[in-house]
Amino acid sequence: MLTLCGFSASNYYNKVKLALLEKGVPFTEELAWVGETDRSASPLGKVPYLRTPQGPLCESAVMADYLEAAYPAQPLVPADPFAAAKVRELVTFLELHLELVARNLYPQAFFGGSVSESAREKVGRQLEKNIAAFAQLARFSPFVAGNSFTLADCAAIVHLPLVSSATKIVYGRDFLADLPVRDYLARMGERPHVQRVNADRKTNTAEMLSRPPKH
Repeated sequence: MLTLCGFSASNYYNKVKLALLEKGVPFTEELAWVGETDRSASPLGKVPYLRTPQGPLCESAVMADYLEAAYPAQPLVPADPFAAAKVRELVTFLELHLELVARNLYPQAFFGGSVSESAREKVGRQLEKNIAAFAQLARFSPFVAGNSFTLADCAAIVHLPLVSSATKIVYGRDFLADLPVRDYLARMGERPHVQRVNADRKTNTAEMLSRPPKH
């Protein structure tokens, strides 16, 4: 049995959780807040991490590749090498060029902090450039990589709402508004596993925000 460790407010945790659910792989969940992780399983103290019968794995991309190799019955990556590469290209773009850049805005957008004017300008320019490039790769027809649900959707479903919300809060406009993201997320939100992940995220986010601050 696999155990997914972390917390449901984390988008990277939810990427792996959604992949497990869509693939139909049995798993349990173990709550582990940042600062309370098993460092033998996740040496940097990051979430998520995955306990497998062979030992632990950290880094969500590694976990996703492991799940594809170990549980091939319900693939989330196409068998064709080029199509598979295009799916991974989208995942990389979403995480490296959109979410990781937008993450600089999260202190101000979600946690009551602030971002300097120079940082706001720099992040804004980078996001506009990267989102325009992402628009050349994404299909949304009806899924982000084309006509089938893939690992790219597991990433898009959890990352795009954060990029959208953060830019809207910090800049007063949604940087993803020109892409069909709203309709796409509404479509994906009809999927039972996405509904479960979103419900768990809302519950866990409330729990996270109610936790006393660490000193």
